[in-house]
Amino acid sequence: MISSLRTFRSLALAFGLALTLSPLALGQTSNQSTTTRSVASGEKMKIKGVVVKRDADTFTVRDLTGNDTVVRLTDRTSVKTNGGFLRSGTNYGQTNILRGLNLEVEGRGGSSGELVADKVRFNETDFRTARAVESRATPLEDRASASEGRLSEVEQNAQKLSGQLDELAAVSNAARGGAKAAQETADSAVAGVNATNERISALDDYVPQETAAVTFRVGSSVINAENKAKLDAIATKALNAKGYVLEVTGYADSTGNTDRNRALSSRRADAVIRYLVENHQIPLRRIVTPYGFGESNPVADNKTRDGRAQNRRVEVKVLVNKGLTQPAPTMAPGTSGSGQ
Repeated sequence: MISSLRTFRSLALAFGLALTLSPLALGQTSNQSTTTRSVASGEKMKIKGVVVKRDADTFTVRDLTGNDTVVRLTDRTSVKTNGGFLRSGTNYGQTNILRGLNLEVEGRGGSSGELVADKVRFNETDFRTARAVESRATPLEDRASASEGRLSEVEQNAQKLSGQLDELAAVSNAARGGAKAAQETADSAVAGVNATNERISALDDYVPQETAAVTFRVGSSVINAENKAKLDAIATKALNAKGYVLEVTGYADSTGNTDRNRALSSRRADAVIRYLVENHQIPLRRIVTPYGFGESNPVADNKTRDGRAQNRRVEVKVLVNKGLTQPAPTMAPGTSGSGQ
């Protein structure tokens, strides 16, 4: 009887895990509808969009209308950033074409309906953004692949258990008291799996843990000693956190014209990042692409001297991965499946 109870409780636990994880495996498909564009052979074409897929010699660009175009790279393809006034852009290797990168492609149709690229152009800011996204997406994809492997093992175990259903039913009818205990064990297992699924779902969600505001003098992007101390403190907290990124945003008061304030706020954000990298060795992959908001989003009244002083600032936020901050799931006593 004790052996039968152990078998029942183990089977119930396995079925609970399989039933809970199966929707997770089946729910990964997307409902978004897209159209694949075929380019006539030799047809000259220019497209703009975002890279949604990357292979060894090709990548797929999706434009604003939802059309996907396969782009083929050759040894003659020029990959550069857009040049500014009186200067040319920077040359990049083809491996720097990343998913999430906004770009423009010029070329002609190939023999298989793809666009053979002559030129690939993009902005330096968009490239930094795509690189930051890639550094965060890759670990998540690795975890997803590991989860798929575990799901496959659960499905194989479920198939092996299907042949034992008749025996399981007989044991259940003969030992009603044991069935109740096994049900409680299965319920606890399902609760643990649900908690694990919630942690997996939160892996790409970040929550702020620390915030510091660094202020500047009028028209200046120089960090004074007092504000360096603030940056030292927040850098120390960031380096002691797991799964963190830094969000750096610059601002200005309403004095002067809008374009000048926007450029000044960007210089202030860059100065803060330079200080964190050079003095605390914060990895660049841990810094979200900075942005200067100019005089927008004030925190105080620009009509007063004190208010303007507060608005001349850079905000630094330590964002920590929500999935890593959640407590690990726990099992209720008696879920190990051992019989007494």
